[in-house]
Amino acid sequence: MNFHQLQVNDCMDEYEHNILQNIEQFGCSVTSVFDPEEEHPPFSYSIGIPKSSNAPELIIVGLSSELSHWMINEYNRRVRDGEHFQPDVLYLGFLEGFAVKFSPVACVHKAEYMRSACWLHKGPEFAALQLIWPNASAVWPWDEAVSDWLRANQPILV
Repeated sequence: MNFHQLQVNDCMDEYEHNILQNIEQFGCSVTSVFDPEEEHPPFSYSIGIPKSSNAPELIIVGLSSELSHWMINEYNRRVRDGEHFQPDVLYLGFLEGFAVKFSPVACVHKAEYMRSACWLHKGPEFAALQLIWPNASAVWPWDEAVSDWLRANQPILV
């Protein structure tokens, strides 16, 4: 991919230039957001994966920025190698000892959570998946036995 194909212009700020440089160099950029008051869960998301590998963007809610950043980069590596991820299928290799699932993200949530990806794609009309993780007891956020903590810290963005 050519960096200049992403429409670099003089109106962009340094953050936006960095996003485009990361896409050029790594196939995506990763943004992490956290609430210093810890009232809302942290989240991290990719920017640019559809432009570099024609795969959906990815968002992870409720995990640390370090772990989420690694998982997004692993997803990016795997889709660049040709792997495809389908909703509601279990996948290994993202979270040691546990499988994860993927779920499509609704446009309203892309606009709310994935603002820099919306900037790049000129709106929320792009494909995005949420990586969904279980707790240490292999309980999923939709399971009846889920804790209030997991349910609050990993909203499902469908």
